[in-house]
Amino acid sequence: MALLERSEWYDIARCTNWTPSYVTDAELFPDLMTGAQGVPMEKWEIYDEPYKTSYPEYVKIQREKDAGAYSVKAALERSRMFEEADPGWLSILKSHYGAIALGEYAAMSAEARMCRFGRAPGMRNMATFGMMDENRHAQIQLYFPHSYCSKDRQFDWAHKAYHTNEWGAIAARHTFDDLFLSRSATDIAVMLTFAFETGFTNMQFLGLAADAAEAGDFTFASLISSIQTDESRHAQIGGPALQVLIANGRKAEAQKLVDVAIARAWRLFSLLTGTAMDYATPLEHRKQSFKEFMREWIVGQFERTLIDMGLDLPWYWDQMINEFDYQHHAYQMGIWFWRPTLWWNVAAGMTPDCRDWLEEKYPGWNDTFGQAWDVIIDNLVAGRTELTYPETLPIVCNMSQIPICAIPGKGWNVKDYPLDYKGRTYHFNSEIDRWVFQQDPVRYRDHLTLVDRFLAGHIQPPNLGGALQYMNLAPGEIGDDAHQYAWVAAYRDQRTAKKAA
Repeated sequence: MALLERSEWYDIARCTNWTPSYVTDAELFPDLMTGAQGVPMEKWEIYDEPYKTSYPEYVKIQREKDAGAYSVKAALERSRMFEEADPGWLSILKSHYGAIALGEYAAMSAEARMCRFGRAPGMRNMATFGMMDENRHAQIQLYFPHSYCSKDRQFDWAHKAYHTNEWGAIAARHTFDDLFLSRSATDIAVMLTFAFETGFTNMQFLGLAADAAEAGDFTFASLISSIQTDESRHAQIGGPALQVLIANGRKAEAQKLVDVAIARAWRLFSLLTGTAMDYATPLEHRKQSFKEFMREWIVGQFERTLIDMGLDLPWYWDQMINEFDYQHHAYQMGIWFWRPTLWWNVAAGMTPDCRDWLEEKYPGWNDTFGQAWDVIIDNLVAGRTELTYPETLPIVCNMSQIPICAIPGKGWNVKDYPLDYKGRTYHFNSEIDRWVFQQDPVRYRDHLTLVDRFLAGHIQPPNLGGALQYMNLAPGEIGDDAHQYAWVAAYRDQRTAKKAA
């Protein structure tokens, strides 16, 4: 077999379905775990993964990827990237590692479920490689930031974040547990590999690698590139699964899985990637705005993928596109104001030049978010820094676990979307978040947001200090302004000059 071309033996070798004799088929592949939705085994055998590989090929390629990434890291150990990088870039690294590293480990468990319970042999085969991919991604994204821990304790949150009650970690866990860890094999194929990876992470990692190279962080660029090439392969698991479902009369069920997954991924993507692109990335390194990125890659590329697959666009598609104009700006204001509750230092991105760029990319920004930032800037210029810190916690969405926020100033549209369910009132950031809850209330009803826990007396003492303790944020880890408020000097100089004139 080793002497033959893969195409000559691959289809035969991966046809591993059989009729069990010691147990029933339903016992071997219970529908609760497979999510096959009544589609019989023989129908799943038409599953045809577009990206085919064998184990020897996989090992060879992965070894080369690891050798490349670790060699670049070793070669640049003596560089002064850490000392010379813009603090905003370091903030991107810290937020990324904390939110993603152990999320990759969760994705490994999801791939393992497809390995065992996928009804299609091709799905099981590709998920085996996907499982090894995700294990590698977790390991490498824990190893790389480890060398920075002695220089900055916030990098330790690459490993620590998911073991805490920090609100951002709760938000990430809530999303990933929903999409990765508490679903059937078929659901995971659709929600993780198709909607989440094809629709969001693949695009993000491409952009992140380019941004890293632009910022001079070639170690991180090499790391992310090696991960992205894995993602582009095992992200192909979901497409053929969708085709099987649609061909067998399960389009409505498949559509709902995709709609829920995109809605959940969008919120977290907006928080992490939107704020990083438009605020934390140094101005000179910004190639396009988050809105432009989303319109090109998510709307332009992923929209076509959905339609070509035979699916409809999610019912909320236009509403989500409308949120490209404001949602991440609202999140940015939130994470900067509640910066002591984060494991990274937040880059305000508020120099006069940055504000001009934001107004150019998002016309009307100055009349909305700019007005709110003006109040913060006035206090900082006057030396009243204490007024720019929170005294309590915000209202948190019961779906995304992220504070409820939208447009301030002249475009004010901040609104709670409540829902009464079995004697409890739930609060949501939008109709989309509320709709996700309504699709499966039993799945979400018992979870408590950070604010719910505060009101239930779980946080003692019941103040911001008690909340920081509850979130496991120790001295040296508590977030603050990434640039130590150096950007405020530009406004102070402007006002001094005006007075002198």
